[in-house]
Amino acid sequence: MFTRTRLRTDQNGMLLLVLIITIPFLILIATYYLRESLTSYQVGRQDQLRTEAQLAIDAGADYGVEQISQNNAWTGTGGEMTLHSDSSLKTTFAITVNTNSSTSKTMIVTGRTYWPANTTLPRQQLTVYVDLQAVTGGNYSIVTGEGGLTMSNNSKVVAGDVLVNGTISLSNSAQIGLSTNPVTVKVADQACPQPPDSTYPQVCASGVGAQPISISNVAHIYGTVDATNQTSGTGMSNPGLQAGSNPPPQTLPTYNRAAQKSAVTTTETGTVASCSSGTATWPANLEITGNVTVSGSCHVTVMGNVWITGNLNLSNSAQLIVSSTLGTTVPNIMVDGSSGVVLSNNSSLVPNSNNTGFEIYTFWSAADCSPDCSSVTGTDLYNSRNITTISLGNNVSAADTILYAYWSQVTMSNSGQIGALLGQTVNLSNNGTITFGSSVNSGESVITWVIHGYRRH
Repeated sequence: MFTRTRLRTDQNGMLLLVLIITIPFLILIATYYLRESLTSYQVGRQDQLRTEAQLAIDAGADYGVEQISQNNAWTGTGGEMTLHSDSSLKTTFAITVNTNSSTSKTMIVTGRTYWPANTTLPRQQLTVYVDLQAVTGGNYSIVTGEGGLTMSNNSKVVAGDVLVNGTISLSNSAQIGLSTNPVTVKVADQACPQPPDSTYPQVCASGVGAQPISISNVAHIYGTVDATNQTSGTGMSNPGLQAGSNPPPQTLPTYNRAAQKSAVTTTETGTVASCSSGTATWPANLEITGNVTVSGSCHVTVMGNVWITGNLNLSNSAQLIVSSTLGTTVPNIMVDGSSGVVLSNNSSLVPNSNNTGFEIYTFWSAADCSPDCSSVTGTDLYNSRNITTISLGNNVSAADTILYAYWSQVTMSNSGQIGALLGQTVNLSNNGTITFGSSVNSGESVITWVIHGYRRH
């Protein structure tokens, strides 16, 4: 009996020892995971608050551009403006405007997030400098064929009217016109038959397919809208959809390609014409055989018409500059390659002191006759409309220049300053700083301020 009692006592002692060691360890692990969870929550919350501050900046920049376009003397908000406020969160933006010259301003935009909403000190605060340039606009800034116009994210058309033979699709925060500067939008609904055949394109019959203008999210059109087969005016105002309007398709501008080819007096290879630094000159009536690359901040002065049998690629602050000797004579650049024209990374097409820009034409299509087709219809045209032959991105600039994808698509993303776009299809996306204003051909001009640069403080 004595031996059994001693054994049970020893076993109870071992269990107590295990508990003494294990319980603090479990408490330590639980404390660690609670601390990690709390840290992750705090990091995630701070990241969310920072995102809210950035959204406030984006909204403030958009608001500032609109105010300055209404009133050139506008100097800022004079304090914080509330973008959002509820029981737990408040976001604000504040704007100060510095005038650098008659065509240059800088907006200092600060976004703040308050959490909880009644706190006096912001949890997150961000500041950016937004550089603005003045653009003179009027007439059509966008003209498309049967492929139509697609706009998404924060893309905008703020100056110049819009002519679309096909259809329009707007999503996210895309916008045509301003509440203070409405435009005219004409849509012909020339997008049938579906599927396409040899008779494509034709104006769709009433009730066939979807309506030609599709607007989703908070996208909006400010202006007079004439659209064949359109009955819904949702997302349109100032004054919005005109009932019963049926604008016919319009013939897109033509260009005498054969005449420019026959006028060639000088021929160079793409290798010779390319440039990666310094300066260069392209003479008038030049034919460049093969692909051309201008990069590395190289500046090329263009003396007249240029025909490129391959592709044209501008990048890394490269410039094509209209010669001052041309005065008001517009130089035409024809590009035949399947990739066409690619402008990226701060590259620019620079007008001369007479505000004379370029006219850029791309002629590639899905037809067998490409690039020398005099006409493309039916399934060849349908298959060509989504081939991108003009691509603009990453803060490119082409003031007073017209870019025309003859049988194909123009795409543009991120910021830029453009004279006008033409193509069978035009696709705009991404940054809200995308704005347009065509060169003035007649009538009263409109001064629009557009975003030219975006820098963190």
